[in-house]
Amino acid sequence: MSVSASLDDSPVSVQPGGEADLPVQVLNSGTTVEEFRFEVVGPCAAWVTVEPAALSLYPGASGTATLLLRPPRSSRISAGPMPLGLRVIPTNDTAHAQVPERTITILPFADVTAELVPRSSHSPWRGRHKLAVDNLGNTPLTLGLAIQEGTERAKVTFEPAELTIPPGQAKFAQIAVRPTNRLWRGAPVTHPFQVVAAARGAEGVDAPAPHAPVVVDGSYEQQAILPHWLPRALIVAVLLVGVLAGLWYSLLRPTVRSAAREAITPEAIESAIDEDKNGEQGDRPPGQGGDTAGATGGGANGGEANGGVNGGNTAGNTGGGGQNGGRNGGGGQGDTAGNGSGNGSGKPGEPGGPAAPKSARVQVRDAVGGSSTTRDAYTVPEGKTFALTDIVVQNPQGDAGTLTVSSQDGQILNLALENFRDSDYHFVTPIQVPAKSRISISVSCREVGKPVKAPRPTQCSESLFLGGSLIADAPAGD
Repeated sequence: MSVSASLDDSPVSVQPGGEADLPVQVLNSGTTVEEFRFEVVGPCAAWVTVEPAALSLYPGASGTATLLLRPPRSSRISAGPMPLGLRVIPTNDTAHAQVPERTITILPFADVTAELVPRSSHSPWRGRHKLAVDNLGNTPLTLGLAIQEGTERAKVTFEPAELTIPPGQAKFAQIAVRPTNRLWRGAPVTHPFQVVAAARGAEGVDAPAPHAPVVVDGSYEQQAILPHWLPRALIVAVLLVGVLAGLWYSLLRPTVRSAAREAITPEAIESAIDEDKNGEQGDRPPGQGGDTAGATGGGANGGEANGGVNGGNTAGNTGGGGQNGGRNGGGGQGDTAGNGSGNGSGKPGEPGGPAAPKSARVQVRDAVGGSSTTRDAYTVPEGKTFALTDIVVQNPQGDAGTLTVSSQDGQILNLALENFRDSDYHFVTPIQVPAKSRISISVSCREVGKPVKAPRPTQCSESLFLGGSLIADAPAGD
């Protein structure tokens, strides 16, 4: 072995953002002149340098190099003991490198910032704020929240009242400002307050010097429950009701009564009696009363010969298109013959009938990364057209990624998952999806959301609901 090396064993403590020195002794125990290079190993290698970078020693000679410790002032440099190793490598005998090791101590430091969002709130009932506290130090901190200055006319509460924040992380507290008295009307009242976040100690290694309390200013504007325009609106409404009542009793009511009296004439009474008699004729025996319905359906030749006494007219035209409906029908039988031949008698979704309501649901799960996952929500049956009027998409987990709803004619919707939890779309003009076409949903997951008070799922999960109606296509010969 041609080298021996040792690090100074005196205690070494260094403050993040500061600097410390650590000497290393190197002895050339070989028989030739040797150059020794240095490499720092361990978690502190990124911020430790060696001066000089190499030593050239005669046989039996020793030399000293210095390790410069410069840890950055960052929460990623944890406080406490940290191992340090130095590899001493002979240039001509790299197989016999020496690696002396020892432990250094990283001192703790505290750095806390806080922000109130929003800084000012306004409401008739209460003010709501959120306090964000960041621990920029390298040790966990426990902070207590309190009010330094405020007003006796408002009460400030915290949830929670104490925050324990790991290094490099942030925690949030909900702040509610409630007025002690209700303000029914009048000018708004401002309630200023100051939130104080004071350190109560650190966990783990030796606690840093107490950090100065962080003070954040805020205010809550208490607005009147009754808007200022309400009294004027009530006065205007009362006056308007009075004017309308006066117009009714002075002008409209006498006119209505006069028109009613003038309408009751002998001719009107006689006409009403005739209408009652004509209504009773609908129950007369066959052969009497067919004329009243002769023009109802508009069918050609509805009342041709041999239809009975006026009976064929009734039956022939009621069906709306059946020629000769009353031929040889004989009186009252014409009604039965004519009604069977009209249009519009099909079932919902069938030719000649109304549209049939239709809905479909589908759920898609997709893992983070890779290609997107596509699922068909609905395939339009042959001979039908789907009129799409409603789309509801759901992102219950709060995932991040892309969701696309499309048919064979192209994209219908293209949404970013992080923009919604539930979103619905309703179309005044339906989207026509032809027969044999598919409506599908495609999900590309970038990040899986975490539901409140539940374990984080392993996949994105989205749902799609479609609503609309099925319309039968017209036959090829029509």
